[in-house]
Amino acid sequence: MKSFHLGLVIVVIVALFLIASPPFFVVREGEQAILTQFGKPIGEPYKEAGLYLRIPFIQDVHLFEKRIQKWDGKPNQIPTRDKKYLRVDTTARWRITKPLLFLQTVASNRGAMSRLDDIIDSVVRDHISNHNLEQLVRSAGYEFEEVKIGRHAIAAQMQAKAKQLTPKYGIELLDIQIKRLNYEENVQKRVFERMISERKRIASELRSQGGADKQRKLGQMQKELAAIRSKAYKTSQEIKGKADGQVTEIYGESFGQDPDFYALFKTLESYGDVPVGKSDLILSTDGDYFKYLKEAR
Repeated sequence: MKSFHLGLVIVVIVALFLIASPPFFVVREGEQAILTQFGKPIGEPYKEAGLYLRIPFIQDVHLFEKRIQKWDGKPNQIPTRDKKYLRVDTTARWRITKPLLFLQTVASNRGAMSRLDDIIDSVVRDHISNHNLEQLVRSAGYEFEEVKIGRHAIAAQMQAKAKQLTPKYGIELLDIQIKRLNYEENVQKRVFERMISERKRIASELRSQGGADKQRKLGQMQKELAAIRSKAYKTSQEIKGKADGQVTEIYGESFGQDPDFYALFKTLESYGDVPVGKSDLILSTDGDYFKYLKEAR
């Protein structure tokens, strides 16, 4: 009976032992693990999902994310090279590539975030301070004013500089992005007024250039139109003169066949051309002008 109770006690102790420190551990998808024995890493990192063995109470498991993680910095007030104060809000993406080195240097995600705060904030501050405002808010090759280095190139420089400092912590920095750039409230109004004034100046220059182009094209159009009208008038006069010559020739041939009929026709035609009510015309009835009227009676 005593042996039964002793065995039961041993079973309970073993069960409690296994519950308190199980001999198995699970690495889930998207995780990686480091096994330590008395605080010292042993073996290679576990990077594949699965169920693994360990020695209870002697070996400890440290799990780390294998997926891409996000870092968000606190907005900082930073002066540019041309003494404009900006509030800069930055974000970055990173991942753990060497879990053993990560464990030995920063130990946890909290430690990694603290190191990234120091690295990225320092890099961002240096690059903001070394560039002018227009370079930070515009892309290279801006339409109206040439900007040799724009915000995308500056962000790439930040990333390249920071990436040199993170591998020693087992971290790969994937990218750095400036989420937001904003002026301090005490200078926003003046900056916006200056931006509006600049846009109006550029708009005025474009309108002036457009007006000059319009007048030049209108002048060219009027010149071409005058040339077309002159050519058309010349052509019409040539046609009209040729037609008048043909009419005269036809009249001559027709009336040459009967001179008396021609004299009658022209006399009757002249009767219709006499002005009525505007002037007085005194002629003798014995003249040839009324000869055909007399004969008509």
